[in-house]
Amino acid sequence: MTGLGLIAGKGNYPHLMLTEARRQGVKHIALAAFEGETDPALIAQADSHCWMRVGQLGKLLAYFREEGVKSAVMAGQITPGRLFDLRPDLKALLLLARLKERNAESLFGAVADALCQNGIELLPATTYLERHLATPGLVAGPKPSGKQLRDIEFAWPLAKEVSRLNIGQSLVVKNGTVLAVEGYDGTNATLRRGGGLGRGSAVMVKVSKPNQDMRFDVPVIGPDTVRIAAESGVTCLACEAEKTLLLGADELRHLASLHKITVWARG
Repeated sequence: MTGLGLIAGKGNYPHLMLTEARRQGVKHIALAAFEGETDPALIAQADSHCWMRVGQLGKLLAYFREEGVKSAVMAGQITPGRLFDLRPDLKALLLLARLKERNAESLFGAVADALCQNGIELLPATTYLERHLATPGLVAGPKPSGKQLRDIEFAWPLAKEVSRLNIGQSLVVKNGTVLAVEGYDGTNATLRRGGGLGRGSAVMVKVSKPNQDMRFDVPVIGPDTVRIAAESGVTCLACEAEKTLLLGADELRHLASLHKITVWARG
């Protein structure tokens, strides 16, 4: 591959994607940047860029056509509220009219289909990032206690079922009791809610969905996850091995050690 369209949301994920793509030989990167979402610092690292609003599908497709993009990748979150406050262009309006459900999965799936119809393959969001996927066992911090491992095993099938129902992908538990379930508010808010109820020593479990579309929906744990866990009284973060991206792994490990937060990848 010699060219790549990078559809960039918030946070460090797009930075890591761009860096790894360059390291692995991608010569031309066309950056689709979203107002109020994409870090402007990415602009200087890309070969070309185009600013657009969330919902300007026609502009995205036209930009990639102009750049000769044949493969694209999504990296970084779009603020959930923006998906329900769209100012769609005509292309996006036609796309939305065909959707029976309007959630992140259906919207991004429809965008992926639109890209494909325009000769652009949407690659898995883990492309170039395989070495940043969590491997089974201890990722960072102290070894999990027997109590924490029991809570992980208790929460795992529940989290899988919640994710299958497309509600969320995280649970916070303590002593075999569910304290918080992820919904529209996202993982960080779930950590705060669950940690507050648990008053220390709670466990978060984050899983992938069954048949998860890895093109646009990859579980992520990073330094901010550890910081919020420490602030909230969550002492163990359990994720799914080989399906969870670790962002800022060095900083994550430092913070986990500093705050004595266990990060564990279940195989």
